[in-house]
Amino acid sequence: MKQRLFGRTGRLVSEIGFGSWGIGGAQWTAVDDTEAMSAITSSLDLGVTFIDTADVYGDGRSEKLIAQALRGRSERPYIATKAGKRLPSQVTAGYTLANLRDWIRRSRDYLETDILDLVQLHCPPTDLYYHQEVFEALDRLVEEKLIRNYGVSVEKIEEAIKAIEYPNVASVQIIFNILRQRPIELFFELAKKKNVAVIARVPLASGLLSGKFSRSSVFEKEDHRNFNRNGEFFDVGETFSGMPYEQGLDVVEKIRPLVNGSETMAQFALRWILMFDAVSVVIPGARTVAQARSNAAASALPPISDEAMAQIRAIYDADVRPFVHQRW
Repeated sequence: MKQRLFGRTGRLVSEIGFGSWGIGGAQWTAVDDTEAMSAITSSLDLGVTFIDTADVYGDGRSEKLIAQALRGRSERPYIATKAGKRLPSQVTAGYTLANLRDWIRRSRDYLETDILDLVQLHCPPTDLYYHQEVFEALDRLVEEKLIRNYGVSVEKIEEAIKAIEYPNVASVQIIFNILRQRPIELFFELAKKKNVAVIARVPLASGLLSGKFSRSSVFEKEDHRNFNRNGEFFDVGETFSGMPYEQGLDVVEKIRPLVNGSETMAQFALRWILMFDAVSVVIPGARTVAQARSNAAASALPPISDEAMAQIRAIYDADVRPFVHQRW
């Protein structure tokens, strides 16, 4: 497993991480504890040293499963959690020092650690990024030794660019994949200049870029890929990266010929993300051992050719850009 520097923290992390939204058990197809634990431990055994979670993934279930998986292991991975979504409504006024402290203390207890490696504001309102006092509160929590570093998880490029104006924002988590290429244009260069770590989330566009779906695919009632296709419950960009499902399937078929026989389409999609040196870590989800192994193996793939990269960009410009590019 190749490693990359996690921004100014100085910490080396595996370039393939573990995204734990799926094992939380909410908004995805259900996964039992045993299967989830196996996925985590397999990832760790394969060299994954970065785990991303959040306090609302299964209302703490994800954090508790991660802590359970780490018991008895000699080395602890870098764990990034998130805070803010437990507010009854997403308003900037709710991001007080007291609330942040309470959320962080709960995550610390659930993750069974004295201090959290990284806490990310969990896709807060855009308005929050214009309130310096929120970031000063996070600085206070660093001083209190509840957290080592803090960052943000964003929906929009505007939010990412504004966030890194604050000098102690160590990381930005952002949707970046073959169907969401806008971060390449400006944000990546700014992040590199400021030595801010970039966490690429939703790398497979909710599984769309695995190449395993079709027009007849059925998703369970509780799965966001069923109930949030038009942004009914949260930002539609989190579901299939905001790409209309049927058009996304057509794009996948145009990409498929670029994938060689020795790799899966999902691995190809992960390797494409790793072609960009601004990315510190990519966090595909894994709910089974097989998925964990497939994700980890993407680190060993050879670089994608310049020709194939150009073809992907052309497909994006023609068939994806009109749906997503300016929206986020």
